[in-house]
Amino acid sequence: MPFNPNIYRSYDIRGVVPDDLDAAEGYHIGRAYAHYTNAKKVVVARDMRQSGVEIEKEVMRGLTEGGVNVISIGMASTPMFYFAVHHLKTDGGLMVTASHNPAKYNGVKITRAEAVPVGGDSGLMDIRDLVAKRTWPTSENIGVVTTQDVRQAYLDLVTKNVQANNLNLVVDAGNGMVGMLLPEYFQKVGGNVTQLYWEPDGTFPNHEADPLTAKNRVDAEKAVLQQKADIGIMYDGDGDRVFFIDETGKTIPGDISLALIAREFLKEHTGATILYDLRSSRATAEAIKESGGRAVMSKVGHSNIKKQMREEKAVFAGEVSGHFYFTPLYAESALLATGYIIRLMQESGQRLSELVAPLMRYAKTEEINFEVEDKEAVLAKLKGQYSDAQILELDGISIIYKNWWANIRPSNTEPLLRLNMEASTPELLVEKQAEIEAILQG
Repeated sequence: MPFNPNIYRSYDIRGVVPDDLDAAEGYHIGRAYAHYTNAKKVVVARDMRQSGVEIEKEVMRGLTEGGVNVISIGMASTPMFYFAVHHLKTDGGLMVTASHNPAKYNGVKITRAEAVPVGGDSGLMDIRDLVAKRTWPTSENIGVVTTQDVRQAYLDLVTKNVQANNLNLVVDAGNGMVGMLLPEYFQKVGGNVTQLYWEPDGTFPNHEADPLTAKNRVDAEKAVLQQKADIGIMYDGDGDRVFFIDETGKTIPGDISLALIAREFLKEHTGATILYDLRSSRATAEAIKESGGRAVMSKVGHSNIKKQMREEKAVFAGEVSGHFYFTPLYAESALLATGYIIRLMQESGQRLSELVAPLMRYAKTEEINFEVEDKEAVLAKLKGQYSDAQILELDGISIIYKNWWANIRPSNTEPLLRLNMEASTPELLVEKQAEIEAILQG
């Protein structure tokens, strides 16, 4: 297989198997990680994808031939992998996963100690350049592989102070990795649970494990209504994202779930700093402030947010995409997020739709993609068109007015501009969206 530099992306390595990524590439990734980091001990894990067995094996061979001792935790969700890096006090880790991508994909997420991500601006391109050479020095020391089970320690963390005894829940694991943990999770927290697709299966026989896409939510939304459930919960393939469905069958936007969790979090951490990504509704920042917290905007993407959390000493962060980040791990945990939502429902005694309703204050789009060849020229045109606005260039450009805003940010890997907008009324949103789209469409 020829080397493909395009699989090395902003946040991880990801490509089609075997065209872009195969077991041999896994070996070179392991060697490059060992050479670049000089790590002595790392965690390795994989998700349920069929190609992961051989790729993981070769990643570990590359690491050990580079002198690294490997602790294999076997099949795991990505949050459990991050937890293991912390819990076992290793120098880093490599997780073989393609997250929510279709079955033909696989990839690798890479961290340093304390699960600090290795991304496009923090070493991943250096690893890519080492892999491209495919030549390695002979190691004086060969590492060893040992195994360790961290499942119970992780479950103890995510089930602490959570009780769902009187709730009816529909839970869709999408045949992803969280399904492996759910029987023990609900054995600990209780609840009357309707199971959808808990068996980990990398072929995704029921639907793709991406709850951000509406067609993948249909089964869970229908089941909530059929079962008269209090809540529906959907996880993605590697278990680092979660979406919630209220009792009326409506999926709650990720930024609104962020606001709900933030309110619960601030009961324990009075006055704490909480990050929200710049695509979030204004209602999210308002809810954080109303609950006594300090709301700080962040760029999109886990490596950006984890870095800023440490810099800002934030206790919690979240994204529109359904990623929720917790200290002291400085990492995602969909199961921790689940626990906070369950706790909020139990303590408030309110239905989920009642908790959400006050936060649906504005009219907002979902993220819309536009194919644009000259992205910089279009962004410059937008800045000129709205020169009287507050222009924020944290991630792409944000055009900010008192009664509406828009963020337009470029894709790192495709000729796309991504649009998110919000306005004080649906009518104003329609008007301003038409203006922006006319520019984006040329």
